[in-house]
Amino acid sequence: MHLLIAAAGSGRRMGAAGNKLLLPLAGRPVLAWTLAAALACPEILWIGIVGQPLDAAAITAIITAAAADRPVCWIEGGDTRQDSVRRGLAALPAGAETVLIHDGARCLVEPSLFSRCAAAVAAGAAVIAASPVTDTIKRVDGEGRITATPDRQELWAAQTPQGFPVQRLVEAHARAEAEGWSVTDDAALFERLGLAVQVLQAPPSNIKLTTPFDLIVAEALLAARRQP
Repeated sequence: MHLLIAAAGSGRRMGAAGNKLLLPLAGRPVLAWTLAAALACPEILWIGIVGQPLDAAAITAIITAAAADRPVCWIEGGDTRQDSVRRGLAALPAGAETVLIHDGARCLVEPSLFSRCAAAVAAGAAVIAASPVTDTIKRVDGEGRITATPDRQELWAAQTPQGFPVQRLVEAHARAEAEGWSVTDDAALFERLGLAVQVLQAPPSNIKLTTPFDLIVAEALLAARRQP
């Protein structure tokens, strides 16, 4: 199994001056925790970290410090997440058949979740990690008025990892580029093409670090994991 880590996140909502994945978390950069979880998954044999050129030196230092027992490569990303994933796919080793895509900001991902996604993709499925929505969701118009209340039993919050057969995902990205599609995750490309995507339930800890509050939560979860 091959893994691409999207690592070009900004620090705007985090209030950081640069890439939030380079912020310290429990004594290590956020991205270092993500990489460590990936390296703890035996099914993952190759890792590509896709980021922006200005972060290349810092991310390369994180890769070196990890002392990985398998290839971990730096890949220059594009202007958007979608473009970065497309570039990451182009950089996969020849013959790669399956790939997981993971957001570097989900640094609390459990190795077992990588393993579950890898097993499903190896069996021929396209999958995403996700969590059932627990809040009541409201659809709101541009003036702030509620227009609908979807049935939350049918709603899941999409997360990563997401896993796909490489060739189909490459074709989906090529179609998106040709037709000008803009999506926020790779599963949306499969949806547009009418291809099935299976949901795998993720644990509650698989949060994405977006705001300063998320860093506090992540620190607490990491501390709890260290307790005997």
